[in-house]
Amino acid sequence: MDMSRWERDMDRMMEDFLGRRARSWWPENWFPRHDMEVRAPALDVFEDKEDVVVRAELPGMDKENIEVNLTDSTLTIKGEKKKEEEVKEENYYRSERSYGSFVRSVELPKAVHADKIKASFKNGILEVRAPKTEDAKSKEIKVKVE
Repeated sequence: MDMSRWERDMDRMMEDFLGRRARSWWPENWFPRHDMEVRAPALDVFEDKEDVVVRAELPGMDKENIEVNLTDSTLTIKGEKKKEEEVKEENYYRSERSYGSFVRSVELPKAVHADKIKASFKNGILEVRAPKTEDAKSKEIKVKVE
């Protein structure tokens, strides 16, 4: 098993054991990185009045190399960041940019109209808007206080 796969498996195990929120307190460099692989993008998931919105940071990527899929209530973002040019290693002083592929899935918090989802990509940010179903939209009910 390669080191990066082992690291992903350990991250997943820690997330499952401690919960997703606990991920924020353990160090990003919990395990030393031996290669510069593309990490899963950081996500924001929120809802406005009409839509569930997912925003993903994908700096340096081309929209042609991004794929978005919805299966049931799980949104999956796949992508690949390719090297632009080959430079001989002996001429390198430092290489910190990452390249490779990633997959990131997130459970949507509300029911959505799968056939009406739209995605846009601008300035390294992917925004996916999924219109909520009528049942999923918050309904305000006035409660009489006695």
